[in-house]
Amino acid sequence: MLVLGSLMLGTPFVGINRLFVASGIENVVVVELRAPRLLLGLLAGGALGVAGLMLQESLRNPLAVPELLGVSGGSAAAVTICVVFGLNVPGAPLLPALVGAAAGAALTLLAVRGAVGPEATLLVGAAVSAALQAVLLAAAALADSRDQGVLIRYLLGSLTGTDWADVLVVGGGLAVLAPVSVLCLPALKVLRLGDETAASTGLNAGRARVLVLTVACLLIAVVVGFCGPIAWIGFLAPQLARLVCTATAVWSMVFGALLVAAADLAARTVLYPVELPVGGLTAAIGVTVGVLVVLRRRKRVGV
Repeated sequence: MLVLGSLMLGTPFVGINRLFVASGIENVVVVELRAPRLLLGLLAGGALGVAGLMLQESLRNPLAVPELLGVSGGSAAAVTICVVFGLNVPGAPLLPALVGAAAGAALTLLAVRGAVGPEATLLVGAAVSAALQAVLLAAAALADSRDQGVLIRYLLGSLTGTDWADVLVVGGGLAVLAPVSVLCLPALKVLRLGDETAASTGLNAGRARVLVLTVACLLIAVVVGFCGPIAWIGFLAPQLARLVCTATAVWSMVFGALLVAAADLAARTVLYPVELPVGGLTAAIGVTVGVLVVLRRRKRVGV
């Protein structure tokens, strides 16, 4: 139903009886505008859901999400700087996004050393993310006035302007990372139990964690490079997956894909002709759920 709604709803409305036989303007709207946007949303959401699960399970922290580890912020900052200063970087925007994600994650992990408890990690990560946000906003302020609107929409997370070329690049990148992600799953299950348990099974916890975090950063960077930081999907999808089963990667991927597709449909239809930022909608929901998770953990430990 969500897929059909994404293809049908909007202006013009395309009835289900016309969906697969549309011609003229209806065909252009469905095939060239709505279909690639829907597919990119599903791919992006699925990747963010799996990446969020990897971060949370490898670090054993339900608040270890891209937005609070500098990954999304670093990736978006790198892309923004390249655009504003007209840097002709090969492989843009993918390569800058990858470099920025790695730099942001490394900066956060260095800053968070010695922090005790998930709340402390949350605060340190939020501080680093805020610093990166300030950098990218300062860069965006230097942009030409004609580009600022596009940059702001990108920085809030958006699927506007998606075409089949974007879907091909993102899909290709995720197809390369998919087998590596699958290979990480056995190690992820062991890391979830703690370093001592991992050592007893013969797994080098440090190396395994670095591998898992690297793959997660790559998944996030591929998405952020083209869609911007679609916030908190990496947190929400694993949380919903845990309600179904033991937070498997498949369910995290499914919930992530559905969340982004639903948020994009709402973003472009609720206040039409005004289009809301997808990342703004997901962030509002994600922050609310995040507060509830922290309160629940405090109640559980009796603080």
